[in-house]
Amino acid sequence: MRSRQTSRAWDALDAVAIKPSESPVSAAARIPVGTVAIDYEGCEHLPDREALADLARETRVLVTTPVRADGFDPLGDDSLLAELPPAAGRVLVAGHPAYLTDEERERAIAPRLGAALETAPDAWVGTEGIERTALATGAPQYELLSRTTEEDLRALRAAGFDGEIAVYAPTLATDDADEILDALGAYVARRRPVADALPAGAPTDSAASGRARSVLLSAARDYALVGAGAGIEQRARALRSAGATTVVGYPAGGLRTVD
Repeated sequence: MRSRQTSRAWDALDAVAIKPSESPVSAAARIPVGTVAIDYEGCEHLPDREALADLARETRVLVTTPVRADGFDPLGDDSLLAELPPAAGRVLVAGHPAYLTDEERERAIAPRLGAALETAPDAWVGTEGIERTALATGAPQYELLSRTTEEDLRALRAAGFDGEIAVYAPTLATDDADEILDALGAYVARRRPVADALPAGAPTDSAASGRARSVLLSAARDYALVGAGAGIEQRARALRSAGATTVVGYPAGGLRTVD
């Protein structure tokens, strides 16, 4: 059973992101949101067609597909697209280098995004590392939460961008410092400003102390939705006020924390 503070947190969000290596996609059907975004963790973790089709009968499903990866390359091998049921939408991304071969990393992104949008015109476009290219498509933007997101959203709206903007954020409904660090410390430590501020060799989990602990806990609130009570609800409201149309939470403590 969900705790009251967890329920309040997830009821404030519009969508949930899940990692298929951590949980079966079927588990997402029990989460009270209108959209489920499936993260990409390599072809070996791509959910099977039947599982995606079953989930799509219950809620809106968006599957992340890296346009440079074999199987999803619209200018080359796109054979894995046949594994996606017609009811599943897509999130088009450049692809994290960790999930790409050396050859795939060298492929041009812009023409592949353009070609993919011709066959999937309603797809979201992930902006990480390709912000200007993503914006040029005019497609719904899918951004990672950062310390400047609200400012960036207001700037985009002021400049005249009137399309959809979804914001992705790891989400954890707690104020417990050790829980926050164990769930989010490694994630925020990979962000460049945080990495630059951390003492060399410092642990990034609940074992962190001193300056490292302070930096990581502060960064967790910049790069994730964290907090007990109404904290997450207030942050989600602020993002929408700044211009976000969809707030997507990834359960940093696992699906058990929201199921």
